[in-house]
Amino acid sequence: MSGVHRPAGIHLLADLGGIEAALLADAGAIDVLLRAAALAAGACILHSHFHGFGPGQGVTGVLLLAESHISIHTWPEHGFAAADIFMCGAARPERALELIEAAFRPATRTVQTIARGQL
Repeated sequence: MSGVHRPAGIHLLADLGGIEAALLADAGAIDVLLRAAALAAGACILHSHFHGFGPGQGVTGVLLLAESHISIHTWPEHGFAAADIFMCGAARPERALELIEAAFRPATRTVQTIARGQL
């Protein structure tokens, strides 16, 4: 054994603010966006489920990935989205986040990067 450890996965927690409300209220469009983000990261999508809370209301959704998951919760009335991107293996969660940010164009962003586990 070399004594070199690598994380089991990388978990990104992104708080994105100052987003146009209409972008945060369309469950179908957010599903399409997160699917594209997962594929851009090199992840394999197993299942998705998104729920819109009504016209102009927020969305909650998750993509189940072979590499773990991407989830999102939105508050259009506050221009805010919280995204949770956890991927293991060769997948690149930062690429998923880049695609999400390019679509939402947040005015503010706070991202925490957490290395999960040691292999």
